[in-house]
Amino acid sequence: MSETREKIISLADKLIRVKGFNAFSYKDIAQPLEMKNAAVHYHFPGKADLGIGVINEELYRFTQQTHKWHKLPEEEQLKHFIDVFRKQNQHGNICLMGSLSPDYNTLAPDMQQKVQEMANAILQWLSDCLEAGRKHKRFKFKGSANDRALLIITNLQASLLMSRVLGNTIFSRITRQLLDDILI
Repeated sequence: MSETREKIISLADKLIRVKGFNAFSYKDIAQPLEMKNAAVHYHFPGKADLGIGVINEELYRFTQQTHKWHKLPEEEQLKHFIDVFRKQNQHGNICLMGSLSPDYNTLAPDMQQKVQEMANAILQWLSDCLEAGRKHKRFKFKGSANDRALLIITNLQASLLMSRVLGNTIFSRITRQLLDDILI
């Protein structure tokens, strides 16, 4: 990937997490990077192409991270997963999926599909982690691992939103409770 393309994706990622996908334009990318809008269009002909590029980068990072965590005990994997959200919270961001979800119905169909792919990948990984942790007597929870994963993901997303309103301590309080509810 070219350095210019990487910079565009990085800035677009930040804008999506802070402002939302529909709240920025190519001008918001071109100006800080000191380039013309045409240069952004060269790399990403349409805004959906840019959104897909951002999601692909997020999926790549997620896959790399979870691969590194694979041999760790499940409670450590879960803590690393929560730390990904913690870092976003420290930067005043919300997660990519949480930012794209409100705009979902306005996204191009191919971008909607990519958002679904991201959501399913995260949900599947977390479900597998929780089920393995329950099997190894590290987690205790009622119901399916998939339902518990949905609860955890939605609580993490909501904690980032609530932290914007009520302060950063909200994130810690919510994540502490999430862990207390399932750790043995």
